[in-house]
Amino acid sequence: MSHAPTPAETALPAHSRVLIVGSGPAGYTAAVYASRAMLEPVLIQGMQPGGQLTITTEVENWPGETEIQGPDLMVKMEAHAAAMGARIFIDTVTRLDLKARPFVAELDSGRRITADAVILATGAQARWLELESEEKFKGFGVSACATCDGFFYRNREVVVVGGGNTAVEEALFLTKFASKVTLVHRRDSLRAEKILQDRLFKNPKINVIWDHEVLEVQGDEQPLGVTCVRLRNLKTGTEQTVPADGVFVAIGHAPASELVAGQLELHHGGYVKVEPGSTRTSIPGVFAAGDLTDHIYRQAVTSAGMGCMAALDAERWLADHHMAGAPAPDEAEIPA
Repeated sequence: MSHAPTPAETALPAHSRVLIVGSGPAGYTAAVYASRAMLEPVLIQGMQPGGQLTITTEVENWPGETEIQGPDLMVKMEAHAAAMGARIFIDTVTRLDLKARPFVAELDSGRRITADAVILATGAQARWLELESEEKFKGFGVSACATCDGFFYRNREVVVVGGGNTAVEEALFLTKFASKVTLVHRRDSLRAEKILQDRLFKNPKINVIWDHEVLEVQGDEQPLGVTCVRLRNLKTGTEQTVPADGVFVAIGHAPASELVAGQLELHHGGYVKVEPGSTRTSIPGVFAAGDLTDHIYRQAVTSAGMGCMAALDAERWLADHHMAGAPAPDEAEIPA
């Protein structure tokens, strides 16, 4: 999805007034606004350039687009940020030192950059069931991305685990390929949006198993591959086995806050805490936006809004600390 690197892109500056860590709607929007403020932001894309929308198919709730493919939307957002002047690098921040200013980021490529202000937009990562059998079959029938792997299950039976928007969207997408999709949910009702539920219940390829949890993913050894899923009824304790060639885990996401754990104040299981009505974190000069901090809405449009807020917050903070657009030493005014 990401753009091809340019010659200028290989020259990571030693210092930036604003360093944006992570892409996706929050990161790219922050880059657009920071660029318009003449802050010359540097954006490090991370391990998944474009974020979760790159593994999403139809996006129908982005203002101005009746329907657009998730990867296409992120290509547009990245191009917009680059056109505004953001310097975008295909790399990953492996260590971020926020103890003193300027803040220091070390990258997977071995490069290093300092920054006066940091905007965190690292998003969230898929949650797993934490089963030994799930780990065993990851990549061999167990996946967390239907749009990545659905094609491999043409005319086969698959199981989707979960009950929120992600699970329902994955189940619906998989009906394009699979002969049968079984949705397994721990409760007796779904948390997904009503319009998605309506589509799910009307689809003849989808069967829902309520009040069940996954005990084990079972399969063959040679070659390694999934054949079925063992389930348990949470109300009665009875077990059943459901045939499956693939298992898609869609039980939500965890905030990608490992970089700042122990440095920034976190809450609600690892989300970065920000001041109400702002993107300011517990360390002055560090701002957070998108799914990394949002445990309530978790929408692309709200992430973009927070990216805008983060850039504006950073601009004001830098101005208050006389670090926004300060003249270089050789450009300083000479007293008359």
